[in-house]
Amino acid sequence: MSRISATARNSARGASAPRASGGEPTGAPARASGGVPAGPSGGAVETPWSASVAGPPPAGAAALPTPSSRAGAWAELLRLPALFTVPGDALAGAAAAGARPGPRTLLAIGSSLCLYEAGMALNDWADRAEDAVERPHRPLPSGRIRPAAALAAAGVLTGAGLALAAGAGRPALTIAVPLAATVWAYDLTLKHTSAGPAAMAAARGLDLLLGAAATGGGTRAALPSAALLGSHTLAVTAVSRRETTGGSVLAPLAALATTGALTGLVARRRTRLPAGRRAAAAPGLSGSIPAPGVADALRTGLSAVYTATAARPYFHAVLNPSPPLTQRAVGGGLRATIPLQAALAARSGAGATSLLVAALAPAGRWFAKRTAMRKVSIT
Repeated sequence: MSRISATARNSARGASAPRASGGEPTGAPARASGGVPAGPSGGAVETPWSASVAGPPPAGAAALPTPSSRAGAWAELLRLPALFTVPGDALAGAAAAGARPGPRTLLAIGSSLCLYEAGMALNDWADRAEDAVERPHRPLPSGRIRPAAALAAAGVLTGAGLALAAGAGRPALTIAVPLAATVWAYDLTLKHTSAGPAAMAAARGLDLLLGAAATGGGTRAALPSAALLGSHTLAVTAVSRRETTGGSVLAPLAALATTGALTGLVARRRTRLPAGRRAAAAPGLSGSIPAPGVADALRTGLSAVYTATAARPYFHAVLNPSPPLTQRAVGGGLRATIPLQAALAARSGAGATSLLVAALAPAGRWFAKRTAMRKVSIT
């Protein structure tokens, strides 16, 4: 989601410097994907003129994208590796609501994925004029995807996301509608304003509440987890606003302080489990929560992973707020989203869910490597 990001989508305005990439390591700006060769500006270039054709193409002939290059362009536009940061929102929301993930949770995850991808397509459509000057290698300004197609994809994906939420029940749809509105408002209006980071944080928080509403029907118990995840997103987005120019010590310093505060809150044992977890933990009943010692170890360990992933690049950006280090700080913050989601699930007593969410991080790196998308920006 411009959102949901997981994610911070404001960093989509970054220039061609090392950025957070594919499976969420840092990479060079070349955004060629899936074996498509990179052109002089770093963009993927594909023409119908193969090596077997002697001489240059006729004058005035247009370079038509092949099917493989079109697929690569869409994968680049939609930032497919970033999708691994999305399911943890709904799963953490289900855990916070005290309910086991079920079919409606899957519908919520599907809705989140669609709305996230709608935000990605809409982001590039909204920035197409700026990208034509600053980032001509991107799919829209390079001509690999038509702007009308990107806008249509954003509309279709938004509709699909709302339909999936409706399938999960009225409470889920009640959350999905403002979530979709936040995604569109961010990309079209708020991204370049002081309200941008808050809008991004609201989108992530709403995405977590979507999982709670779809799985358990209520959202009140999930509000603290949504606030914690939203605070992390707010910090990352604030740093991303200076990733192309650097020079800001305050934003990474604030993000570093936020990371420390969140670690303390998430690592602390929840004083009152959700109702479903309390019933499962009653004496003499078998429940889905792990033993206290295991739960504490999970919560502490995942909180430590979150801190290690986010704090180090933030600290480096504080010491030297150059564009490359600021971009690495953004990448570290984005990568830290998954262990934070897992820690939130563990904090709610959902041990199995927390491990499932944590497994999404190596799966995302593997996917990016296998699909040759490590250099595709996730923002």
